[in-house]
Order: sequence, then C-alpha cells, then structure tokens
Amino acid sequence: MARKILVTSALPYSNGPIHIGHLAGAYLPADIFVRYQRLMGSDVVFICGADEHGVPIIIAAGKEGITPQQLVDKYYALNRDSFAALGIAFDNFSRTSLPVHYETS
Repeated sequence: MARKILVTSALPYSNGPIHIGHLAGAYLPADIFVRYQRLMGSDVVFICGADEHGVPIIIAAGKEGITPQQLVDKYYALNRDSFAALGIAFDNFSRTSLPVHYETS
C-alpha cells in the first residue's frame, strides 16, 4: 500500500505576480519534495491556492483603478499560468474566494 501524503504550500496573495522569491522560498522546495515522494511510490496530493482577501488586495486594486474582484481574477489567472509555465503542477490550485470555503468555514 502506497504511503499517502498531503502537501500544501503558502498561498500567494493575489495582489501581484509571483516572483523568484516566492518560487525559491515556498513553491520550488515543495515541488521537489512532491516529485521525490512520487518517485518513491507515495500517493501524493499537492494543493495550493490564491489568498484573495485582505487589505493588500484593496490597496493594490485602488492603485490599478479596478475593483478588488477584478484584481484577484487577474492575478489568480496570471499566477496559475506562471506556475504551469514553470512546471509546478498542483493537483488543486484553488481560490479562497470560492463559495466552498465560505460554506465549510
């Protein structure tokens, strides 16, 4: 029976694009660990998501002249696509603004 492992990584704020510091500090180490565990035969689920709440979102939206929802939609898509382009493949990359999170909290 395969060892079951759940790996999560820090949720990036959706107030700007991810950068090399994000990658080096949180996502690349987690991705390496996930890949290693899968090579060793473990059943791994790798989850992450966008943190779409808080004052930094409101401030960034004001600076860009758009609504907070428009801002988080923009950076969710940009960051999701950036992770994919870099080969970091989450099994689930969610959003804290999804109704399921309100229903279960």
